[in-house]
Amino acid sequence: MSVTLADVAARAGVSAATVSRVLNGNYPVAGSTRSRVLRAVDELEYVVNGPASALAAATSDLVGVLVNDIADPFFGVMASAIQSQIGPDGEHDAPHSQKMAIICNTGGSPERELTYLTLLLRQRAAAVVLTGGTVEDPEHLAALATRLRRLEAGGTRVVLCGRQPLGPVAAGVATATGREAERETVPGREPAPEPEQDESWGPSPVALTFDNFGGARRLTAHLLSLGHRRIGYLAGPAARTTTRHRLEGHRAALAEAAGPGAGRARDTDRLTVHGGYDRSSGYDGALELLRREPDLTAVVAANDTVALGACAALRDRGLRIPEDISVAGFDDLPFAIDAAPALTTVRIPLHEAGARAGRLALGREDAPAGRVATLPADLMVRASTAPPRATA
Repeated sequence: MSVTLADVAARAGVSAATVSRVLNGNYPVAGSTRSRVLRAVDELEYVVNGPASALAAATSDLVGVLVNDIADPFFGVMASAIQSQIGPDGEHDAPHSQKMAIICNTGGSPERELTYLTLLLRQRAAAVVLTGGTVEDPEHLAALATRLRRLEAGGTRVVLCGRQPLGPVAAGVATATGREAERETVPGREPAPEPEQDESWGPSPVALTFDNFGGARRLTAHLLSLGHRRIGYLAGPAARTTTRHRLEGHRAALAEAAGPGAGRARDTDRLTVHGGYDRSSGYDGALELLRREPDLTAVVAANDTVALGACAALRDRGLRIPEDISVAGFDDLPFAIDAAPALTTVRIPLHEAGARAGRLALGREDAPAGRVATLPADLMVRASTAPPRATA
């Protein structure tokens, strides 16, 4: 049920007329009263309708696209593909179908993500696309679910691109956010059971997820098949879904190679370094891995940008790639094939996912079965990996 002007007035302890005066700014109001009203507006997430009050169910021509960092090619490729499907340069360029994409750069901040969603709610955005993984924090997921539910209730289409399905929210705690929630069959993986639906939630937002777990497992299995056993892993930021799924896939491959009861967990932890998804994290992380294990034969990075940073650090230490040490990345960003040597990586279909998200956001494509589709992650073997150097 929508929050009304009367609800805000009751929360602030003032009259509806006073709330209207504060929001319209056309009548002097005491500073303390104004602060109380604005605090109530934020707490209740009241949507100021303005001149569109007679068209309460209508949406605008805005499409919000939330990204962690638009300078990161991972998000840039998806955002560009999304915009190609919704703007006047797309296939659907009739005037009535044109929309304007607003890129919302969150910087990876959960608070900023929620703020942008509130602003898009107030603007009655036609659609919202959230890209990339999210923070695995129950309070944030519950707040996120509330924002998305209100957006959809107001007629806004919501699409998750490269993000796990949010699932139902019960007792203020979001569930079904891990890889166990994936429900579309991917080769080599069993689909998880459908989570119970909370009827108050309604249909979940459409989610296009990436097979980060399966891709990471195949990548590490490739290195193991070459003969590598001392493999370092440069993980992304802790407590993020993408980080966890890729790290779990890497460790699953190691566990399968070691066999039951091998007890490699401690060694795996020692050869895992967490950092950001940027070049400097790759550089510093590679040096730390070498400090922990001077005889390292391979490094797996959380993404291609991290892998390039690792390559620079290894070269600065006088190591040749792949003669002395192999390096692999993830995502297959545009520069990966042009690196020297060309980077072995896992290809995530970023452009295809973004284009599909754009079509879904404007209702130009039907939602997948179960409202969740997991897109494949393909191993791309290139020149940066080779069998480990023989030792005397």
